[in-house]
Amino acid sequence: MSEQSKEVAKSSHTSGAEHVYDGGLNVVHQDAVKDPGIEPHRVRMTDKSKKHEKAAVRQVVLLFTLSMLGSAFALYAYFAFPLSADLITVRNNTLFLGVGITLGLLGIGIGAVHWAKTLMPDNEVAEDRHPIRSSEDKRAAAIEIINLANQESGFSRRKLIRRTLYGALALFPLPGIIIFADLGPNPGDKLRHTAWKPGTRLTQDPFGTPIKASELTEGSVFHVIPEGLNPDQEDYLEQKSKAAVLLVRVDPQILKESPEKKDWSYQGIVAYSKICTHVGCPVALYEQVTHHLLCPCHQSTFDLVDGCKVIFGPASRPLPQLPIYVDEQGYLRAQSDFLEPVGPSFWDRSVKA
Repeated sequence: MSEQSKEVAKSSHTSGAEHVYDGGLNVVHQDAVKDPGIEPHRVRMTDKSKKHEKAAVRQVVLLFTLSMLGSAFALYAYFAFPLSADLITVRNNTLFLGVGITLGLLGIGIGAVHWAKTLMPDNEVAEDRHPIRSSEDKRAAAIEIINLANQESGFSRRKLIRRTLYGALALFPLPGIIIFADLGPNPGDKLRHTAWKPGTRLTQDPFGTPIKASELTEGSVFHVIPEGLNPDQEDYLEQKSKAAVLLVRVDPQILKESPEKKDWSYQGIVAYSKICTHVGCPVALYEQVTHHLLCPCHQSTFDLVDGCKVIFGPASRPLPQLPIYVDEQGYLRAQSDFLEPVGPSFWDRSVKA
């Protein structure tokens, strides 16, 4: 430490300042912009007139009451306009539920802002801020200031404003809680199972034509759905989206199969879920030379001959494989359902059902 630095440090201890440093090469501009200070306080009408103050109180109460009525109307609309297959009911439910929630939000927001701008003290104060903890006397004084601010704002004194605010805040969350019912019933174990059952034949999408192993040549690709999937059934699209499979035939010699999955394929024919494990897009692009499956949404790439492991992109897991076999007539059938959930992760995916 230089002598000059020692003198600076010594002077800082004696002067009581927390830190004083040598300016070094810092240039102090002589024409720096001066602090303009605080603008003169503008007296509001509510500061000068009791009549205007009472009118402001009534306006704030009215806004909080409007919020309460809006939240109550949202609850009413949820039950008065139930959803059905008719799109008109969806429109009415959305419209009136949204109007109620909007009134609940705006009433609280505008009421709080109007209260602060018309009735609470609006004097601007500038104080030096110190990075050290205040003394106990100053902390006690701060609590006293908070109590004084409470008295000046009238929060304790203006009971009507306080009570309507409590009512608005109490009713406002209720429509949001009720809306959670629209998330649907608990899916249970539906995410873990698809329409594939032991013995289900593999059929072409979308015609439902059963597929024979002899129809596949090396490099050919079939988009597959399980037999019996009826487009007229209510949950057809849901079942199809989970059960969609990509069927590919490659040279059996290049397949890298683990011992437990050795009998999941048939003479180089493998079946993998078509649903990307990233966010559920369809993995529909097959590169015949590299044997890679590509998801067009976010470019996740899977190695078909190595268990569909991820070799590029944001997907974190391989595509699930569907075990298959060939029956006496030469048709391809599923040995079972997928032995792991298909598609993206969900919160309890790793827990066995």
